[in-house]
Amino acid sequence: MRFLMNRLGGALVVLALVAVLVFALTRLASGDPVALLLGEQATAEDIAAARIQYGLDKPLPTQFVLWIGELLQGNLGQSIFLQRPVAQALLERAEPTLFLALFAVGIAALIGIPCGMAAAIWRGSPGDQALSGVAMLGASVPSFWLGLILIQLFAVKLGWFPASGYGNPESPLAERLTHLLLPALVLGLLNSALIIRFTRASMLDILGEDYVRTARAKGLAEGTVMVKHVLRNALVPIVTVLGLTLALMIGGTVVTETVFNLPGVGNLVVRAVLRRDYPVIQGTLLVIAAIYVFINLAIDFLYTLVDPRIRLEGQ
Repeated sequence: MRFLMNRLGGALVVLALVAVLVFALTRLASGDPVALLLGEQATAEDIAAARIQYGLDKPLPTQFVLWIGELLQGNLGQSIFLQRPVAQALLERAEPTLFLALFAVGIAALIGIPCGMAAAIWRGSPGDQALSGVAMLGASVPSFWLGLILIQLFAVKLGWFPASGYGNPESPLAERLTHLLLPALVLGLLNSALIIRFTRASMLDILGEDYVRTARAKGLAEGTVMVKHVLRNALVPIVTVLGLTLALMIGGTVVTETVFNLPGVGNLVVRAVLRRDYPVIQGTLLVIAAIYVFINLAIDFLYTLVDPRIRLEGQ
């Protein structure tokens, strides 16, 4: 508990700093949301009245204090353009982004962990070099390019998957999720490269330990040695990269959602930035930061389960 409480205290400090940075950076961006909302035909009096309505006429410190007060009450604010609460707008866009991130991490793990294990076992062999080359290639390929290639191949030519969109909101969930298979494959393939490299490096560190040689000398099967003694002790960095990959998926699907025209959180953020919709930008970025913090806390908790030595160090 002491270990986790220390992490929680640090997380709260991070969220406070993020709130300050998000508010400051949105206000430093050029453009007036009220002028964009009312259009070119609006008079100066109309713009001034709208700024008063949305509280943009107040000094920046006052605006920040009022925003923090709303946050402490669980209110992310009211969207200027959507004319509804930011929390409601996020909930409406959360489903495709959340499922896309989960599917993509699952694909990345299914590809990355076995390939990383194989590369470690075949260290220095042509197979190791081939897997390392594939990992380097995957880390270098732009997601939008791979997305367009897969759309052309699997959606246009073969017709196996939908090319874009998220289907009818009234259609069954399983039907809507089929629209996420191609974008999840794009993100999963690209992010598996990092998992391959981390898994390989972590397992190579463990393979040189004395207890691994002892397990082999006792006559244990190679599969048992790899899974029970090597992989288990190499899980800490692997769990870290999986958790961070999930966080990156949730906060970094903007390009993929744009390519596949998915109505997710990334699409919402892009539109908000173009419109200078301050409440949506601030609320969304703060929620994404909170997700990062929560995932990091979850990773810290998993550390204590995977490696009991961490529990002892935290006491």
